Amino acid sequence: MLINKNDAAQFCENLRREKKIVFTNGCFDIIHAGHVRYLTAAKNFGDVLIVGLNSDSSVRQLKGASRPINNQADRAEVLLALKPVDYVIIFDELTAENLISKVKPDVYVKGGDYSLETLPEAKIVQSYGGRVELVNLVAGKSTSNIIKKIEATL
Repeated sequence: MLINKNDAAQFCENLRREKKIVFTNGCFDIIHAGHVRYLTAAKNFGDVLIVGLNSDSSVRQLKGASRPINNQADRAEVLLALKPVDYVIIFDELTAENLISKVKPDVYVKGGDYSLETLPEAKIVQSYGGRVELVNLVAGKSTSNIIKKIEATL
């Protein structure tokens, strides 16, 4: 289910009464096995997994003018079709700090390429008693690698 970011705080407050909320975020431009393994690991930390999805404009700012490959509506649809993902919220900022302050997940999950010191959202999660979990990435699996491989064949 796609949740409007303006409704996220109330929706999650209601959800939290009965469920342990896990949250992660990212661009999820071209879904690959690394994403699936990561999202599956994230879901194992709680009852429901909410994915904060970078909007098309924020992906362009983060990744460059040629990205995203897939638009935000398509990326959200694909994420919602994956077994571990329960909800998606599209957000426009470069980090998920504002969205996390609304969602207030019990557990915030990010890839092992981050540390608590380099993750701007970590302080917010810890400020209300939430937990941050870092999940190992799958070596060699990335959207950038897929794009490079496609470009090499052209």
